[in-house]
Amino acid sequence: MAATRYDSLDHALRQIRADLPVLIAGPTASGKSALALAIAEAQGGVIVNADAIQVFGNWRVLTARPPVEDEARVPHLLYGHVAADQPYSVGDWLRAVAPLLEAGPRPIIVGGTGLYLSALTEGLADIPAVPPEIRAEGEAMLSTDGLARLAGRLDAPSRARIDTANPARVLRAWEVLRATGRGIADWQDDTPPPLLPDTACQRVLFEAPKDWLTPRIERRFDAMLAAGALEEARANLPHWSPALPSAKAIGAAELIAHLEGEMTLGEARTRATILTRQFAKRQRTWFRARMRDWPVIAPGVAA
Repeated sequence: MAATRYDSLDHALRQIRADLPVLIAGPTASGKSALALAIAEAQGGVIVNADAIQVFGNWRVLTARPPVEDEARVPHLLYGHVAADQPYSVGDWLRAVAPLLEAGPRPIIVGGTGLYLSALTEGLADIPAVPPEIRAEGEAMLSTDGLARLAGRLDAPSRARIDTANPARVLRAWEVLRATGRGIADWQDDTPPPLLPDTACQRVLFEAPKDWLTPRIERRFDAMLAAGALEEARANLPHWSPALPSAKAIGAAELIAHLEGEMTLGEARTRATILTRQFAKRQRTWFRARMRDWPVIAPGVAA
């Protein structure tokens, strides 16, 4: 069955019920936050972050967190609450979201990290924490042996299930197998019930074709620079390390490199924009594969 399609923002708002949680997914720069704000102001509720990078407190401008003006209009939760050097997993996020589903205003959960939203609606395998030394061993093997050889060391069911072109996914599968003796596919097959089943929420997926999204990405990075992204990078410079969990913010390494004299600001802008486009492409691919039945909103309605 084809997914429901909303042809305008007003159309989507008319279909959203005020008594159920709302989930909003989509690629970066597609307009998700604007829709969340419109729903919250029209119907009430709190906006809850589902973006893995917007949780970090040291990158506000560069991660396109909602501006303080929007936060003053509607409560925003789980934004900027994690220290720059603190690891943060999908399990951590689910534990933070769980109490928000049990009491308080209706949550409007918005973000581009599809794994957060699928874990929320489909469940998350209760995999034990991986010791740091095993993670370091896997990273060393990935660096010396390469991605294909590391993927070759996985159990067959896990290798068939994951994206073996994604280093993070391969490394995660390897370290789970190494630490627990069970493949990640086996753990996933024992997944407990989800916190928020599809039947208990309303879902919206932003459709964002490349030709429509690319100019938005370019304009947004320029807007970030105008809003102080370079000054934000300068504030992070004394404690900067590419190994920090928060260092995955797109554009962070490039702006730091500019401040350290390794590239011009124009080169940093170009590189960050390219990386953002590549990231958006991976998001679109993931959403097409995992969220085929989500109601879709066409591009431009929340521009």
